[in-house]
Amino acid sequence: MLKQFQAYISPLLETFGDSPALQATMVVMISFVIASVFKYVLIAGLRKILERSQVKLANGLLELLHSPIYYTVLLLGLASALSILNHRLLSIELSILMSIGMLIWTSFILKSNRVLLQGLVLHPTKFQSVNNKTLPLFQNILNIIIIVLAVYLIFSIWNVDMTAWLASAGIVGIAVGFAAKDTLANLFSGVFIMADAPYKVGDYVVLDSGERGEITHIGIRSTRMLTRDDIEITIPNSVMGNTKIINESGGPHEKSRCRIAIGVAYDADIDLVRSILMEIANTEETICTDPEPRVRFRQFGPSSLNFELLVWIEKPALRGRIIDKLNCRVLKEFRLNNLEIPYGKQDLYIKEMPERK
Repeated sequence: MLKQFQAYISPLLETFGDSPALQATMVVMISFVIASVFKYVLIAGLRKILERSQVKLANGLLELLHSPIYYTVLLLGLASALSILNHRLLSIELSILMSIGMLIWTSFILKSNRVLLQGLVLHPTKFQSVNNKTLPLFQNILNIIIIVLAVYLIFSIWNVDMTAWLASAGIVGIAVGFAAKDTLANLFSGVFIMADAPYKVGDYVVLDSGERGEITHIGIRSTRMLTRDDIEITIPNSVMGNTKIINESGGPHEKSRCRIAIGVAYDADIDLVRSILMEIANTEETICTDPEPRVRFRQFGPSSLNFELLVWIEKPALRGRIIDKLNCRVLKEFRLNNLEIPYGKQDLYIKEMPERK
């Protein structure tokens, strides 16, 4: 790039004679003019075009781009001026200027990384893995990669052999990986959970081990769940990523269905049973009217006719409370209407009494 810049301005420098000092001064002035034209004319024109098109992401990147290009042109002019004065640019001087340029562009890439990721967050339907929760994670990972590459390039500019450093870093990485395999497993599982989003904060879930509660926190290392007994359980993400999870709050809406199983005697009036159960469901305020309650005659049991009352509730957390209310009302209404709820009975027949001795 330096040679191309010198090729463009060399015809212009011949008009100023053979004085190296004058030519070097003119190179610095020309580079300043070019940088200023780019910063105040071209960038301003592009900014107005983007404002009309309402492309916020490109406009944000343009705001960040003008500074690195401005200083890059100035650095090229300074390098050309030094080469004119010395007739041969010293390697240390070139390394210093290239290192400064690398730092400028590294800063630009770091800022652009933040702008791009924040732009992806604004489109959750297209980029589901990037959201407000996972934004810091992706941003930190990309920042680390950018900084490591920048450090490697700067060392390369100064002709420092990085082979031994990379080999040492690889050995250290393997050792750390074995020592912290559980932590890394939780870390990667946390990333996958945030990206895949099988559940979110506020959802009621049932674990494969039987615990049921509300998700209160999803972290990088673990997930916290508050049970119905107000006990907080902390579960490693590696466990959450490899277990079966029933999300009661998932689906198209948060409504949940409760099933109330009722058995009545074989001589009971099934139409009366159905009407009583429907009246109980329709008069209970905590039960949803859409979808409406249903009563189903399920099967002929060994000693009872088995019915099932199906109702919908607004939130899974209300399940236990509503089942309690419905069971109490069913028992009271059946007793008022002389409907028997059969229970297991055993009849003992004595075939003959033992003889007395």
